[in-house]
Amino acid sequence: MAPRLPRPHRDDVRIALAGLLGGLLIWGVGLGTRTARDPLVLMEGRWPILLPLVVTAGCELLRRVRPRTGLLIGIAALTVDCVTRGNLATLVMFTDLVYAAVLYGPPATARRIPWITGLLSVATAIVPFAVWQVPEALLIGVVVGLVTFTPAATGLIVRNHRDAADSARLRAEQTALLAEFDRTQAVTSERARMARELHDMVANHLSAIAIHSTAALSLDDPDTSKRALGVIRENSVAGLAEMRRLIGILRDSGGDLEPAAAPTLDGLGALVDGARTNGLDVTLDTDTDHAALPAPVELAAYRIVQESLTNALKHASPGRVTVALARRDSSLRIAVTSPYGDHGGLGGPRAPGSGAGLVGMRERVALLGGTFTAGADGAHWAVRATLPLTEAEAEGEDV
Repeated sequence: MAPRLPRPHRDDVRIALAGLLGGLLIWGVGLGTRTARDPLVLMEGRWPILLPLVVTAGCELLRRVRPRTGLLIGIAALTVDCVTRGNLATLVMFTDLVYAAVLYGPPATARRIPWITGLLSVATAIVPFAVWQVPEALLIGVVVGLVTFTPAATGLIVRNHRDAADSARLRAEQTALLAEFDRTQAVTSERARMARELHDMVANHLSAIAIHSTAALSLDDPDTSKRALGVIRENSVAGLAEMRRLIGILRDSGGDLEPAAAPTLDGLGALVDGARTNGLDVTLDTDTDHAALPAPVELAAYRIVQESLTNALKHASPGRVTVALARRDSSLRIAVTSPYGDHGGLGGPRAPGSGAGLVGMRERVALLGGTFTAGADGAHWAVRATLPLTEAEAEGEDV
């Protein structure tokens, strides 16, 4: 079964009808492009003019769906029109067929037709002039150029502009897709950052509350319970304050609130004192000039120490916890060690954990391009991190 011919575009139908009606009007009043005495007129009378007119109008229906076929048939119709008295509408519709073949045809056709029509225009100017040796012979090439080369060149220009517009539209769509991808990545990164901040700020206080509330419930000693409740209250108040600060940052869309200062290594002393209050035996050893450290490195180091002390509070056996910070070879080295064993005979951690703390520390170090290890080291659990201090690497951290 032969494939069906696509339906012509409705604009092409309008063009074909307009050309046909215009040609019939010209034919009706007896106008032609040549006189009856013209030696090229081989078919006398008015009726032969209608055949190429009707065929060319039919070719207009193919100008988008079959542009090359329409042009080839149009060339044959124009050839027949040239041996009659001719019709101006047939000539005009043929120029539109040339234009449409370049604009809507395959790329190879669009490239070849302007060259062919250009060479044809030059040839029809030079050959008659060489044969007849009269300047008027050059006008033949001019007419041929107007009928063939001009619409072909116009179609090529329009096609190039259309292709450029399509390319620009495609680039715009790709840019929009990349922007959406970047936005999604930024949202995901921001969620991960806020999750780390929330965990690091609140986990320490909640762990202390869980441990001391367990002690208060398990010991029938009013003084011990009172001290435990005091620690619980302090951690509750501190945890709520941290939560309010974080929620305030998230809800502040207008920028009316003052930016909250990020924790720095100057706060390690208070952090260690809080850990001692919660029952840890902590020693702090640091010889680092905090003022000379990049802000992202300070924040990451503070959070690593904070999370390590929280893990020690939940999991460490009785004994000394050491926190050491040292600057070596353009990097900050952090080591937190705690006793590793049976958790003081409890048989398990003092407070439940999800493992998000180690993930968050590892992510912080990775964002700075450093190295991170955490695991058992003999009788101790050791957390070690190396943070580079160069500006190029420090810029990678989201504070």
